[in-house]
Amino acid sequence: MKTTRDTVTADTKDKSAAAKSKTGTVKAKPSAAEGLRELFIDSLKDIYWAEKALTKALPKMAKNATSENLIATINDHIRVTEEQVGRLEEVFDLIGEKATAKKCDAMEGLIKEGENIMEETQEGPVRDAGIIAASQKIEHYEIATYGTLAAFAQTLGEDEAVSLLEQTLEEEKEADTRLTKVAYNNINFEASAEDEEE
Repeated sequence: MKTTRDTVTADTKDKSAAAKSKTGTVKAKPSAAEGLRELFIDSLKDIYWAEKALTKALPKMAKNATSENLIATINDHIRVTEEQVGRLEEVFDLIGEKATAKKCDAMEGLIKEGENIMEETQEGPVRDAGIIAASQKIEHYEIATYGTLAAFAQTLGEDEAVSLLEQTLEEEKEADTRLTKVAYNNINFEASAEDEEE
């Protein structure tokens, strides 16, 4: 039989849970990472999925671009992305984990945004400018992710993994720089000229 004290305790717990949900406190899933190593592995699975998804999304972007320079830049990055997938598999191997992909909601959203931009723009410089914008958002996400992963690996003493992750980080930065150059060499100005013609 419940006593008054039991009822008060239960009410207090309910109020505490309600207060936490109002303040934005998130309850962890039962499978949530408890340590940095688990978070590192989980993040590796996430970017592994993301890179594999990009090997399918980038060819579509190249096919819808019209600037030869942009097409070449994207095609070069397709090859680099395939190498990055292999490098991630090396990282998994180094830390004694099976290479497993876990759906990356962020990359899925960025790829979808890129598809929407292509659907909402006419073929030509304006669409090319949109493809560059979408691609750079992807690159910035990858730069943030690989920087974080390299820092995690360093903290965990995974020096060989650090080296591989930093190599990919530099490639992502280079891809971002190349996209900026393509945009400012012609595409943004050609897209702007189309506005003036209307």
